[in-house]
Parts: sequence; C-alpha cells; structure tokens
Amino acid sequence: MTDTTSLITHHGAVDGVTGSCHELMLGDGRSVLIDCGLFQGAETASDGSGADRPGIGFPVDRVQALILTHVHIDHIGRLPHLLAAGFRGPILCGEASAELLPLVLEDALKVGVTRDAALINAVLRGLRARLVPLPYGDWHPLITGDPALRIRLQQAGHILGSAYVECDLTRAGTTTRVLFSGDLGAPHTPLLPDPTPPESADIVVLESTYGDRIHEDRSTRHQRLRAMVEHAFEDGGTLLIPAFSIGRTQELLYELETLVHENRGTEGAGGKWRWDDLAVVLDSPLAADLTAGYRRLRAHWDREAKARVAAGRHPLAFDRMLTVDDHAAHLRMVAYLAREHRPAIVIAAGGMCAGGRIVNYLKAMLGDPRHDVLFVGYQAAGTPGRDIQRYGPRGGYVQLDGRRYDIRARIHTIGGYSAHADQHDLLDFIGAMSPPPREVILVHGEHGAKTALRDALLQRFPGTEVRIP
Repeated sequence: MTDTTSLITHHGAVDGVTGSCHELMLGDGRSVLIDCGLFQGAETASDGSGADRPGIGFPVDRVQALILTHVHIDHIGRLPHLLAAGFRGPILCGEASAELLPLVLEDALKVGVTRDAALINAVLRGLRARLVPLPYGDWHPLITGDPALRIRLQQAGHILGSAYVECDLTRAGTTTRVLFSGDLGAPHTPLLPDPTPPESADIVVLESTYGDRIHEDRSTRHQRLRAMVEHAFEDGGTLLIPAFSIGRTQELLYELETLVHENRGTEGAGGKWRWDDLAVVLDSPLAADLTAGYRRLRAHWDREAKARVAAGRHPLAFDRMLTVDDHAAHLRMVAYLAREHRPAIVIAAGGMCAGGRIVNYLKAMLGDPRHDVLFVGYQAAGTPGRDIQRYGPRGGYVQLDGRRYDIRARIHTIGGYSAHADQHDLLDFIGAMSPPPREVILVHGEHGAKTALRDALLQRFPGTEVRIP
C-alpha cells in the first residue's frame, strides 16, 4: 500500500481555505504540482497575524509540471512567484481556464507585484508559452517511463473551466489513482454543467469548504434575492454585493437578468418604482473583462443558458446593467448612490471586502439603514467581510483601512449562491465511486468544517480512511 504522507505534500489550504497547492511525488525525486494559490485573510500567516508568507517555500527544480484546477486567485495567485523561482515546465488546465487565466493573472500582477507594463507583458508571454489547454475527459500522458504519470481533467462545475484532476501514477507496474478535487461546484448552478461523477480513485484529496453545512436550494435563494431587491424599492436603497470577479459575479448577473425579465413592466414593492427603473451596477474592471470572457466562451455554458441566448436574451449583458470603468466614474457612482434615493444593486470587487472598489461603497453606506449588504461567497477568517457578516446583524462595527465604521445597513448571507459543493454534494461525490476510495484527505476548509465532513464520511463509508493533515 502506498504511503500517502510521502506521496503527497501540501503547500497550502491545510490550515484554512486559501493557498491551495499540493505536490504529487513521483517516487524518483521528481514531482508535479496541483494548483499554486495565494493565501488570503488571516491565512497569510501561520500564526494568524497577517504577516506575509513567502511566495514559494519549496524547491521548484523537481517540479515537472503545474496542473491548475481553475483560475480563482487562491488557486493560481502564487504562479508569478513560481515562475520567478525558476519553474519552466508546462502549465496544464481546462480549455476555458486557459482563456481566462491571463486576465486574472494580469490583474493579480498589477495589484500585488508591479505596475510595470513591460514586466507584466513579459510574464504573460512566458505564461502563454507554457499553457497546455486540455479538453475534459481525455487522458493526457505527462510523464513516461517508470514512473509514469497520466492525467485527466473532469468537469468540476465550480466556475467556467474548473476541473478536478485524476492522476494515474504507475511505478514498478502498479498504478495508483490519486484524485485532486480542486473546488467542486454544486449541482444546478446557472451557466455551468453539473460536476461529472468520478468513476474511481484510490486516494482523494477533497476540499471541505462547506463540509459542515447544507446550502439553500436554487428556488429559495431566488426568492430571497427578490425580497432584498424589493427592500431597495421600498426606501430607495442600494443592495451591495461583494463578489469575486469570476464565478459568483456571472452567476449573480444571470439571476438578476432572470428577475428583471420576470418582472419587466411591473411595479416594485410599495409602488414607488418599477422594475424597469432598477439599476444593476457592475463596478469591477476585472469582473467586466471576465464577464466578457464568459460571453465569448458560451459554448461551455449549460443547456439552460444556451437556450436563453437562442431565445434572444442576454444573461450577462442585459438592458438594466451598467458597467463602471475608470476610478473617477467609480467615485462618482459611490457618491451618487449614497446621496440619492434610487434603487440599485451594486456588484463590486473584492469578495471578502479586504480591498477593491467594494470598500468605498461600504465606507459610504454601512452606516445608513436604507442599504443592504449581501454576502454570497465564503468570507475567510481575518477579513473585513467575515467581521461584517459576524457583527453586522448585531449592530457592530468593522475596521476598514484603519478606521472604524458602524454597521447600520442590513446584513444578509445566501449560502445557495456559493460556488462550492455543500456536505451532501461532497458525500455524493465520494459515493459516486465504486468502490469508494481507500483514503480521503481533507483540505481547503476550516477545522470545524473538516471535522464535520470527516465524521459524515466515516459514517457513510466505514471502510474508507479519512485523514486531516
């Protein structure tokens, strides 16, 4: 039996939900890397102090290839550091991910590394030269000889292009299949096909972000979103949605287009406004670029979304949607919505309120009860988003850029919009394999979520070893 402690080394997403980076050892001194993500929030330091962790804390000369599950920053954000450390191997990912990755990485470089356009372009040229887009479902021989390694990407349903990775490692005639889940999506997510059920695996490295909870279903979240929009109609307030630029933003736009389409020509609650008056503001240049990328990649959408396009609707670019581009226009929009009594929905980066344009909206509006803040994505410990989510419903406060802001706006969370699978989905993912894997390693989750998922896995699959590294 393979010793998994020597087979897999974790370089992130062990103490929390960010910094995903896992190294599969081939047994001859060589290895491949699955993801190379950035740490965020309190997870930027092992002691929770927020001090910066080094970019790459392991030798890269042994790493033969990097395999990316998807292009969220907590899975690809250390890629510039990896290249700077000397990595020169291929970068394999899904076809849609290969289209979106340069957009995300360019923004990450501008925000966290340098504004030097020549240097950024050089990094992006090097990135594109190493990209190897792979279709779902096909085996790709990566390492030949003994040991040998072949990989296969399967639809993960998390964001466009996301995949889980199956690795068949053959040593001395014996093959071990190791599956890295990346981030798994929930079934029935707008725009995306459902995750492909896995066939089999000996060892699964499984995410556990929501391993301790069950999401609301799609119909419930749709009605709750409508109720929050109606509250904006009642008092001319703004619904602020801190959103990750890729995934959640496009899903929200899809749902809002649905609401606007269903209610076109009708009055909102109280009769003060009509649905046709509602402004949907997308205030994030990166999110706007990625949304355009999603539209270009509509061949990868699910059947429902494609049917809407065929019917003449535009799920990601509808009439009531307004995109804010430059910083000056952003500041004017903040001032206007804070001053005027006009119902609006603002989707702005960043998703955990630790930076990005959402911070200016929060500073201007958190103290006004006319407004609402809706969280639709995971808020990591140590981020302002987690503090607002936790203390806002009690009338607490949050520190933004070193200043205290009292929270009088209404605070909401809809778990049903999470791009992550919940406990039932994770259990079903493992249950789809016949026989179940002999070992499941839980990563990418806080301690309580991992513990709850471990207990649920042991109860349902008593013959499987479940390990928390």
